[in-house]
Amino acid sequence: METFRTLNALKKALVQIRRRGETIALVPTMGYLHEGHLQLVRTARQSADRVIVSLYVNPFQFAPSEDFSSYPRTPEADAEALRRENVDGLFLPATEELYPRPPEAMTFVEVPGLSDTLCGAFRAGHFRGVATVVLKLFHLIQPDTAVFGEKDLQQLVLIRRLVEDLHLPIQIVGVPTVREADGLAKSSRNSYLSAIERPLAGALFAALNEAASALGRGPSAWGEIALKGQQVLEAKGFEVDYFAIRRLDDLEIPGPLERRLVILVAARLGRTRLIDNLSVDEALG
Repeated sequence: METFRTLNALKKALVQIRRRGETIALVPTMGYLHEGHLQLVRTARQSADRVIVSLYVNPFQFAPSEDFSSYPRTPEADAEALRRENVDGLFLPATEELYPRPPEAMTFVEVPGLSDTLCGAFRAGHFRGVATVVLKLFHLIQPDTAVFGEKDLQQLVLIRRLVEDLHLPIQIVGVPTVREADGLAKSSRNSYLSAIERPLAGALFAALNEAASALGRGPSAWGEIALKGQQVLEAKGFEVDYFAIRRLDDLEIPGPLERRLVILVAARLGRTRLIDNLSVDEALG
């Protein structure tokens, strides 16, 4: 596995790959890799001749009050895990490589609508930072395929919209969420959970499943189902940002005849913000 820390080194390697006519799959990450990330890598391996993983904790998707400074960083362990997965290239850029100008002079990219709803309503500027860094990576690496996890569904829908709107020749692949035994979605931030909080965290996925079962009562009950899901979690000690039922493809509020739905939740347990979702793609009564 080659490691690239500068744009020049990355570009030289990409020239050789393209000369050989090989395809590229990109897996963007912020590191502190877990089994969910490795599943993205395995999916990428099935999609292209060469797999490149980026590892970069992007400061511009963190609000000032968020955990940028404390976000776990384990580049050596991450690199070893990626070697075991036969990754071809690891891109480890410094911030000055990706963002050569000060923040007040930088160009940013934003996807209207999707950036300020659900998680965007609680994390100001987050999705602007995500869209900007992902577009930079797409421009620099020019992958044929890019792979993202479905746990961050709003991010995945936003990136698909970005690619569609800007006519980028990239296939976006979503990978189902990898879970712990109790259903908790694997996440780098799970490490923030205390020994007392961790057994409670599985209630998030349980609440999604309860809501999915209740959806059979029909569209008139959607608001009631979402409210009940929120109340169940609050009773268990969660601070709920949202518990929502949306249209699966674009996360808009569903109409009465919609059948492709997703239930989404974001909630804090102690200092840990957890997100999850569950799609319901079936005929509803």
